[in-house]
Amino acid sequence: MKTKFHWIVGDGLPEHTAILEAVPGVGNVGKIVVDALVEKHPSRTIGWILHPDFPPHATLSKNGLLSPPRLEINSVILPDGKTIITIGGNLQPMTAKGQYEVAESILEMAKKNNTPKILVLAGLAAGAEDRGIHVICADSNVKKSLQEIDINVTDEQPKSGMIGIAGLLISLSPLHDVPTIGLVAETIGASADTLAADRLSSWIEEGLELHLDLDLDSTGKIARKLLATMDVSEDIDEILNGNEKQNDSNFYA
Repeated sequence: MKTKFHWIVGDGLPEHTAILEAVPGVGNVGKIVVDALVEKHPSRTIGWILHPDFPPHATLSKNGLLSPPRLEINSVILPDGKTIITIGGNLQPMTAKGQYEVAESILEMAKKNNTPKILVLAGLAAGAEDRGIHVICADSNVKKSLQEIDINVTDEQPKSGMIGIAGLLISLSPLHDVPTIGLVAETIGASADTLAADRLSSWIEEGLELHLDLDLDSTGKIARKLLATMDVSEDIDEILNGNEKQNDSNFYA
């Protein structure tokens, strides 16, 4: 397998409550949540995930050094003292093989480090009035445990399947015995849907009792940064009011 883990701190994950994973996709909902967690709370980058099928685009790091294309592994301390791990970035492999290998490697790492659960955060293009959160999984035991705490696991979505690392992480998780839950927020499909990200983080707090302590100020700040990097000229308020064309209705990470 061509996936490589480059550890910056230690040689693995610290003790943690959950891994939250998200990469760019519809509304960038999951990415906004993950980036906002890293930005708002005490955090540090503890490692990189490297793969030759990432887009060949090296970027300048915060300290002005050229860094390879990567997914970053961050350790985040929440206000209640719990530690979570985030996995995110601005890309994923450009090939199906690369996406499979990265997903498998993340699950193997999670199993090795006794990860209690992985939350895969994503968006689904929907109408402006649609504000639901779809809970999906691939393991009957995980589904049963969610239903026992009155969480409704959808039987109807994703109708068209789920592509990329997100779909692979969820669908392959039973093979690695790592409890994995997909949390997919309905979004207007804009480049950075702050409102959907806020709904998603609130759902995680209430449904899974994971105190993320994010708000619209936190997610809005990240959304503006994201739009700046994407060179999107449309005003964020116009985007949030739904003046951008909706994306495809498939699930994305």
